Amino acid sequence: MSPEILTEPLPNLPWEERPEGSTDVLWRFTGNPVIGWNPSPSTARIYNSAVVPFGDGFAGVFRADHRTGTSALHVGFSPDGVHWDVNDEPIRWVDETGADYQPRYAYDPRVAKIDGRYYVCWCVDFGGAALGLGYTDDFQNFVRLENPVTPFNRNGVLFPRTIGGTYRLLTRPSDSGHTPFGDIFVSESPDLTFWGRHRRVMTPDKEYWWQSVKIGAGPIPIETTDGWLLFYHGVSGTANGLVYSIGAALLDRDEPSKVLHRTRSYLLTPEVDYETAGFVPNVCFPCAALCDGATGRIALYYGAADTFSALAFGRVEEIVAQIKADSRVLPADAESFRG
Repeated sequence: MSPEILTEPLPNLPWEERPEGSTDVLWRFTGNPVIGWNPSPSTARIYNSAVVPFGDGFAGVFRADHRTGTSALHVGFSPDGVHWDVNDEPIRWVDETGADYQPRYAYDPRVAKIDGRYYVCWCVDFGGAALGLGYTDDFQNFVRLENPVTPFNRNGVLFPRTIGGTYRLLTRPSDSGHTPFGDIFVSESPDLTFWGRHRRVMTPDKEYWWQSVKIGAGPIPIETTDGWLLFYHGVSGTANGLVYSIGAALLDRDEPSKVLHRTRSYLLTPEVDYETAGFVPNVCFPCAALCDGATGRIALYYGAADTFSALAFGRVEEIVAQIKADSRVLPADAESFRG
């Protein structure tokens, strides 16, 4: 049987058919980039951002690099997932007591809808790069929760439902710099406050160079009949610096620390001008995905060259087939918590 996406239908999902003659399982939107340079008066670049269905259209939490050089989170809305109206002012947070909270910097958000509430996880300053966590019910009011991890950590990605009665969070422990290493871990929590039972999920693959330096979780995992579909970024080192590409894996639905399959080859790598030239050249960084449970269509949002927001499209049955056909699971991926 063909794999199915276990989500509700999303008939207004942004979509474009694969170009004639292409055999790629992910193909770029011909209208890319969907957000370009200087998108608002105070911001220079918007990329690596999170998008979810909301109301009759879509809402997003966007990484916006300001003209000061620092980054903040902004909220935006779109009727079609392509044309965006992003607020020029950053999100104003309050903590659980109602006191104002504004992070010194914030970047690379993900948004997961769990039981009707939208949870935001992002990279925040907490004596170094750590993970912030909060929620919104309306994309107008945002409440900060306790930080789930200590420094240094990035790429915090919640699963969209509890598994075995606990919340699950993917992370990528790092260091204070650009992290010349990086494995993906998963942690559990009964209440989104206390986190434990840490398990290693995936490690970089030294043999297949596009993901040999480090890896990190991308969009919120997509539940399918064949497992959790996880898009992730892989990083290689070259004479001209790091290159970020996009791969995919399938994780066990009941125990997501177990990797069923992962791609040896990338699905998307920097090739076109808005990916190879920009503030940080040669970056494709997946951060959000929309999916239609009725048709199996997926719209993948990714940051391009740390400058632009871009879109790619694919079908779940083709993506899953490619993952299985190109599968490689490393012995270290199965080590779990043994180290």
